Amino acid sequence: MGRAPEPNQNLSLPSPWPSSTPPSSSCPVPIRPTIISRLATVLRASRTQSLANPTLDPNSPAYSRDMGVDNPPPITGSGRDGDAFAFISKGWREVRDSATADLQLMRTRTDRELGRLLASASALAGPGPAQPVAAGAPFAELEFVRKRIQPKIAELRKQYSSTVLDGWPPKSGASLRVDLSGITAIRNAIVSSGKADGGDEGKEWEVVRMIRNGLKEFERRSLSSEMSAGFRVRTDFVEKFKLSLKSMNKESQEPKKSMNKESQEPKQDAPPLDLTEILACLVRQSGPFLDQLGVQRDLCEKLVDTLYSKRNGRLMHPPFSGDRSLIGNEDITNELDLRIARVLESTGYHREGFWNDPSKYKISDNRRHVAIVTTASLPWMTGTAINPLFRAAYLARSTMQKVTLVVPWLCKSDQQLVYPDNITFCSPEEQETYIRNWLQERLGFAANFKISFYPGKFSKERRSIIPAGDTSEFISSGEADIAILEEPEHLNWYHHGKRWTDKFNHVIGVVHTNYLEYIKREKNGALQAFLVKHINNWVTRAYCHKVLRLSAATQDLPRSIICNVHGVNPKFLNIGEKVIADRERGHNSFSKGAYFLGKMVWAKGYKELIDLLYKHKNDLEGFKLDVYGNGEDSQAVQAAARKLDLGINFYKGKDHADDSLHGYKVFINPSVSDVLCTATAEALAMGKFVICPDHPSNEFFKSFPNCLMYRTPEEFVARVKEAMSSEPQPLTPEKRYSLSWEAATERFMQYSELDKVLKDRNAQCGEGVKRKGVRKLPLLPKFSDILDGGLAFAHYCATGNEILRMATGATPGTRDYDKQQCMDLNLLPPQIQHPVYGL
Repeated sequence: MGRAPEPNQNLSLPSPWPSSTPPSSSCPVPIRPTIISRLATVLRASRTQSLANPTLDPNSPAYSRDMGVDNPPPITGSGRDGDAFAFISKGWREVRDSATADLQLMRTRTDRELGRLLASASALAGPGPAQPVAAGAPFAELEFVRKRIQPKIAELRKQYSSTVLDGWPPKSGASLRVDLSGITAIRNAIVSSGKADGGDEGKEWEVVRMIRNGLKEFERRSLSSEMSAGFRVRTDFVEKFKLSLKSMNKESQEPKKSMNKESQEPKQDAPPLDLTEILACLVRQSGPFLDQLGVQRDLCEKLVDTLYSKRNGRLMHPPFSGDRSLIGNEDITNELDLRIARVLESTGYHREGFWNDPSKYKISDNRRHVAIVTTASLPWMTGTAINPLFRAAYLARSTMQKVTLVVPWLCKSDQQLVYPDNITFCSPEEQETYIRNWLQERLGFAANFKISFYPGKFSKERRSIIPAGDTSEFISSGEADIAILEEPEHLNWYHHGKRWTDKFNHVIGVVHTNYLEYIKREKNGALQAFLVKHINNWVTRAYCHKVLRLSAATQDLPRSIICNVHGVNPKFLNIGEKVIADRERGHNSFSKGAYFLGKMVWAKGYKELIDLLYKHKNDLEGFKLDVYGNGEDSQAVQAAARKLDLGINFYKGKDHADDSLHGYKVFINPSVSDVLCTATAEALAMGKFVICPDHPSNEFFKSFPNCLMYRTPEEFVARVKEAMSSEPQPLTPEKRYSLSWEAATERFMQYSELDKVLKDRNAQCGEGVKRKGVRKLPLLPKFSDILDGGLAFAHYCATGNEILRMATGATPGTRDYDKQQCMDLNLLPPQIQHPVYGL
């Protein structure tokens, strides 16, 4: 910002000569190239003419008059030389007239541009004579321009004109100067008027803005046009005038800013971090490593508190001050974060975060965040895709927590292998739309939860989706509060990332699948089942606080409890109510016999079904069974049934709620590999008979009168005949409610202790800021915590070795996500997110 000239200060007026050759005693007046060419032509013509007709005497009065001198020096020479000087005199007169015309044109152009500026201001005020304008009107300043500024500009124009015309041509070493006291007077008048009129704070005065725009237009036109055959108007005068206006506008705003200076806190440089603060930050950052060694988290937090409270006697942010309540955090760790942020900001380091824009750092609404991570997603119609989806929808109905469902994303080639009917998706957004539409058709309310995706790969050998990379990374730190791991053993077999219990306050595992039963059916199944059993114990103990087993069919895991926390789709309950209503009206809703529905793989009960029907083929003569399903073993299962000439009709897989399945009266499910068969619960909800083995996986259904269990093949035959010859009993309201997702959510909250976690946190938030000093911290960590940390550290090291991963059956390339997954999910490559320095 330039300074305005003082009242008595003289400013050099830009002259028409190039700045590289200023006029001086050693350099005559520079002449344009066109004049030089004209003068050379005159010299050549004069020499030619003088040779032919010498007439001009160099000592004559005419020569003196033409040369513009009163007493010309005596010129000696021949007649030819006299004629030459006569023509030179004529050329010099032409040069003088041309230069004078150029200066006159410059003055005229300047007058015209200033006139246009004032005329534009007058046009804004309206035609006709100036009328008195009320104070505060939009164009009240124009009256001030006409009365106070225009006379000053006229005086300045007069001085400029007289200075240019007087004393031409300039003497040696002289430069054109003009007294800018008029401009200073204009500035002072504008400033005094601006102070008197006031105005909105931070807004540029309209008069200043108008004059500045006019000067810019004047400069643009001057630079784009040539002044009379080559001269360009130099803009030093305009530039200095603009700087003067800027300075004037700045001075007019300084009093307004000073008025609010007292209400604003001065920004001071934060003192550098001392040793104790650096140590506190180091201990806090080393928390995951110390936790792996078994050092209890509470002990680390206590050490951070102690170090931070002893920082050189300074208390930048008191632990229990009101500032903490504004931030909305109860942990002194957040104070340390703010302290580091202020130090970084004072050093000039800026990164996208809450200290750049305080409005982005919003106060928390004290709602907990629940992240549900599962191993499958629609349109794959499997229990680990459907049940977590309903769990997310019903947990999100509560106002105590926010819910995020995290599902795997598969590339196009894997989608074609997994999803039925050749359904594929080009983007996660497209698949999310499909999931929400499917859920909306089956719910009676709007599901308010978020859906996120993590990269996964389909394993043909395992017939399941294996996570790629660190799944916990796809849940932001701000939402890492409570984690529900659907199939925790599956998610953590090859998990190479941050420990779930380190990132989340409470981690719950829900066991869906009896993997040991599937593995026993494979080659060397006993040995593999032995290894998998201990690996499952390893990972669930290291990564979960609480484990829920849907039935006793699963292996006994550390910190586990048995409880059915699954419900059925509300649509099935509505179908059951319709069946009861039809029966009350005397209508028979069941016009078909028996059926079975499930994924067509041998382990899903197809082997048991074919064995039972073949052994008692004669006892069940005339019995027909319809089977619906798709799967890897479809051809083998159908070939075996045709070979044995069993009365089985095979159909493509359908949704269990399809209208074509409502007329069946008996659902047969001989599977013993399921943990809790969802199809069995759905059939009971629709009011059908269910024939199933007396197995721990079916323990929850024993209390239902329509559930017919068998222990031997003979009992199976008896149950089939009983069901085919009788009608199912209607479900009581209590039994229907026990199958609903509302009841399942209540059981989940109780047995997972999630209700206690939510109530404790909400009670503390209601009391205000939580003071950690009140808690009683153990002096030494528990041995079990040390053991769990060691197990997690060992698992992290083992899963980081690609050779060990491949030896244990991991899908190649699942330690990190690949390029295609980065493109699909808009992720940075792993080598950029997690660089290995030195390689």
